[in-house]
Amino acid sequence: MRENGTILIADNDVKTRDLVSAFLTYQGYNITIEKGGAPFFDTLKKNNVDIVIADLAYLNTIAPDFKERSSLLNPLLVLIGYGETTATELKKPAGDTVFTLPKPLNLDELESLVMRAREYQSMKMYEQSSGGSAQNKLLSATMIGTSAPMRALFEMISKVAASNATVLIQGESGTGKELAARAIHQLSDRYAKNFVPVNCAAIPDDLLESELFGHVKGSFTGAYANRAGRFEMADKGTLFLDEIGDMKANLQVKLLRVLQNREFEPVGASKSQKTDVRIIAATNKNLEELVVSRDFREDLYYRLSVIPITIPPLRERREDIPVLIHTFLTRFNADKRHAVKGFSRESLGILCNYEWPGNVRELENLVERLVILKGSGLIVPDDLPEKYLSGKLSQSRQVQAPSLPTDNMLPLGGICLNSAVDEFENNLIMQALTRSGGNKKEAALLLNLKRTTLIEKLKKKNLVFSED
Repeated sequence: MRENGTILIADNDVKTRDLVSAFLTYQGYNITIEKGGAPFFDTLKKNNVDIVIADLAYLNTIAPDFKERSSLLNPLLVLIGYGETTATELKKPAGDTVFTLPKPLNLDELESLVMRAREYQSMKMYEQSSGGSAQNKLLSATMIGTSAPMRALFEMISKVAASNATVLIQGESGTGKELAARAIHQLSDRYAKNFVPVNCAAIPDDLLESELFGHVKGSFTGAYANRAGRFEMADKGTLFLDEIGDMKANLQVKLLRVLQNREFEPVGASKSQKTDVRIIAATNKNLEELVVSRDFREDLYYRLSVIPITIPPLRERREDIPVLIHTFLTRFNADKRHAVKGFSRESLGILCNYEWPGNVRELENLVERLVILKGSGLIVPDDLPEKYLSGKLSQSRQVQAPSLPTDNMLPLGGICLNSAVDEFENNLIMQALTRSGGNKKEAALLLNLKRTTLIEKLKKKNLVFSED
């Protein structure tokens, strides 16, 4: 979808039409008004429309065949003023491309629906741009995100899956390392065999060896029978070793032997067993630092990190937050049989500015909590837990004077050009907003920009102007 989505408004109620037009124009959207001159579907094509906001009764008069041709509306956002029965009938031919809202309008709910429609389009466009292959469908169903870091991650996973190389997935807790490992397995030639996960930090050290390699009867107290280990269970498949950085030194040696010789010894056994297992390891620790401190074997580190993959934290892909929220909201509404309509613009802004130390897992848990407690309606800032509200001001990006070199001299230690230029641009934008008292139109004139361009920059950069 283009940066500035184009919205067509079709409503013969002039007051409603002008209200919606003014509100969405202020939010930075490009607005087109349906004037009844040209055929409805020709107007859509001519103006390259992304979203249609229409009164259902009026839409019936200007486009009687729109139900049959609703697939051309991607998506169609309809303002329903005549009861939910009509809305239900409308959804049948159009599927999930219809979003409904009753009159009189709640502007926060309207904006929430527009954002949901744009999120829906973003996901659809990503699937189309990536060719709609089985690989891309599996990735988009497993890991959610349309940002540049996630697209790069999907491309890496697709390439890695075709090989049999050992993979080391690194990333903070809650970023989805196991989801990435499962995606690699599902896209590999081993997809029909077992994917066996082991959390190395969750199993006591004295039991982990038996858990991994199995044991024979009588090998230790309590070993009343032979027991297969995870390596045997994962034969011809994939073994996922999560939190590998917590593995103790004695087990690191034995794991290294498996990687080198493709064989292992069950605890108490007198001979080795061959294994054909692809190993994917994951950690939220810096293994290179552990190697330096001698807490992790250097030779094992290089064996594991044949292909390293890093999962970006949520704060580095904030543009995915609305898409994730929409996905979780849809799921939990269905699971809990609740009817939360969405998040208000202000509450969504607060969440997009939050640092998310717990990453996607924290966001998922928050949405589930809000759905359970709210039940229905729109999530507003008062519904958010205190820690998100208390961080509202501190998490808003406060731009300081740029650290650019003076007198056109490059510092001896060098400079990050992209960061310096970005910081300089941020500073100018905030100065313009300060001088204009927060009036975006006047600030845009000072910067020789279009107002919509300035608004898009504020959204992309997560810049928040507050008058003290």
